[in-house]
Amino acid sequence: MKRNIAIFSHDLFVRVTVGCLQLQLLAIGSVGILTLCSSSRVLAAPENFNPGLQLPPPPPPPIPKPPKRTSPPATSTQPTKPIAVLKSIQTDFRRHTDNFGQENLFIEPTAQFQLRDGNKIWFKTGINYFENAKVESITNVPFQIGWEGKVGDLTLQTAAGVDWFNRLSLAPNFKAKVEAPIGMKVSSSGKLLSGVSISGDVEYAPYKFNAITLDNHITALRFGPSIYWQINRNTSFFSTLHLGTYNDNNFEVQSFSRLERKIGQFSVAANLFTWNYTNDLESTSGYFSPPDFLVYNAEVAWEGDIFEFLRCRLAASLGQQRLKGEFDIANNYQARCTAKLSKNIEADLGYDFSNVRSRDTGENSYSGNSLTGQVRFKF
Repeated sequence: MKRNIAIFSHDLFVRVTVGCLQLQLLAIGSVGILTLCSSSRVLAAPENFNPGLQLPPPPPPPIPKPPKRTSPPATSTQPTKPIAVLKSIQTDFRRHTDNFGQENLFIEPTAQFQLRDGNKIWFKTGINYFENAKVESITNVPFQIGWEGKVGDLTLQTAAGVDWFNRLSLAPNFKAKVEAPIGMKVSSSGKLLSGVSISGDVEYAPYKFNAITLDNHITALRFGPSIYWQINRNTSFFSTLHLGTYNDNNFEVQSFSRLERKIGQFSVAANLFTWNYTNDLESTSGYFSPPDFLVYNAEVAWEGDIFEFLRCRLAASLGQQRLKGEFDIANNYQARCTAKLSKNIEADLGYDFSNVRSRDTGENSYSGNSLTGQVRFKF
């Protein structure tokens, strides 16, 4: 359910469109990594980027008169710029549990470097843990390298890596994303006033829905477009459509739309989420795969400074969810605080409670809890 919960977070699409969301056919992922490796080789020749490091042409031959000692060619004293500079280290934490004894734990640090040409690379790893009463627990260590750059007004992102498991075989992962801004207007303070951002992404990876899904070696290829529209200073609209194909011959269609209006420190929003699978394989593959799932709700939130160094956001939503033609109440409560510990260090801590289903529980109620955190070091 972490995917369902995360998709309702405004931070997701702001950051995602806020980035770094992240997504690709294997060929695209391979090209991205090859581009990264090729760029590294080119960057190893600093004179290609810093003309001051090139030697001047040799002096003309001296006139045959009394011999004079010629001075050696002058060289630049300008220091060589490093190939890559560490810009930030970000560690993400998330622990999700539900009332059926399932637990998913993610701890994933990411180190980001800026290259001489302004592009970025990042390295991501971590340790993840999945527990379910029906199977033996699974430990996962992801490894991923990514690249981000600009081509004209387009922002491109590619990444690829492998997932290591304590009792499963290695599994590849990759993703790619392209984003295009249209008619962006920004205030002198850097606030987005209006504009549209259109993006498309593709991602392939083991489906880390729970321990059962991993134990069954389920993988998913997901792809689709997204649009973010800043209508005016206080009104925004976001919509995304994703298609997914699975190695157990299942297929999904997932959509999410959100309209938000800010009123001072408060905001109101309307959310609509749909999720449909060709086949319901929860009993065999282990993941929630409803043939027809719908959630809609209204959200009220407040965000403001508690202290000079502490900013918090509180949100609550109420609506309905439909599964197999049956309607039920859907509610969600969120709290998140950001502490500025120093000029270069920030930390987030959040809590989320929701009864939006991530499994078919029949007549039994469902509830899920998520504790999230993030620590950011900037250099």
